[in-house]
Amino acid sequence: MLLIPAIDLKGGKCVRLRQGHMDDVTVFGDDPVAVARRWVEQGATRLHVVDLDGAVAGRPVNAKIIKAITEAVGGVDVQVGGGIRDEDTIEAYLDAGVRYVILGTQAVNVPHFVADACTEYPGHIIVGLDARDGKVAIDGWSKLSQHGVIDMAQHFERDGVEAIIYTDIGRDGMLGGVNVAGVVELARAVNIPVIASGGVASLADIEALCAVASEGVAGAVIGRALYEGTLDLAEALRRVAELRA
Repeated sequence: MLLIPAIDLKGGKCVRLRQGHMDDVTVFGDDPVAVARRWVEQGATRLHVVDLDGAVAGRPVNAKIIKAITEAVGGVDVQVGGGIRDEDTIEAYLDAGVRYVILGTQAVNVPHFVADACTEYPGHIIVGLDARDGKVAIDGWSKLSQHGVIDMAQHFERDGVEAIIYTDIGRDGMLGGVNVAGVVELARAVNIPVIASGGVASLADIEALCAVASEGVAGAVIGRALYEGTLDLAEALRRVAELRA
């Protein structure tokens, strides 16, 4: 069970949103590189970095900061999403030391893009499916598509993606608990790892996800809970180790 701290970038700062609303933002750090180092020092083996400005602009905006993060945490996997709409961007991020790129809007709008990316960069492509009421949201969560989460996940599995990150938008940034049932439903429908995102609030959520790890739930992206202190990363990692023992 991977516990993956989230570092969301907006205006060069480390922030968290509520339910994906760009105008409902809390700044948690002026130095994202220092934040990344802190999570690694507490035991993180992977970081989840999102260029929120890039997601809205449709192109990388905080790429320099992301490169600085990968250089600062060498040896720790970094997965990046937000504004990745072409293969040049994928290649630039991989060259900058990113381990996985997360495709979202472009994956939904131009499905063959995922297949092409998986062929060109095998082992490096993850798809992020951000959902509200079972439908996939796009363009920085500002629009709701007509595509169902499970159908899309199965399609991308056939394309060869490494994993699916499933975000329940309604729970994201709300500290209301993770949607375990939704994550399990998706994990049972595919044979690739599913990573839960949105709503993780406490150690109880981590324990609940560990209990369904055998269903294909491989990890959790954790944001506001770490920044507001309702979940301690080092303690959560120790608990995961205990449950796996």
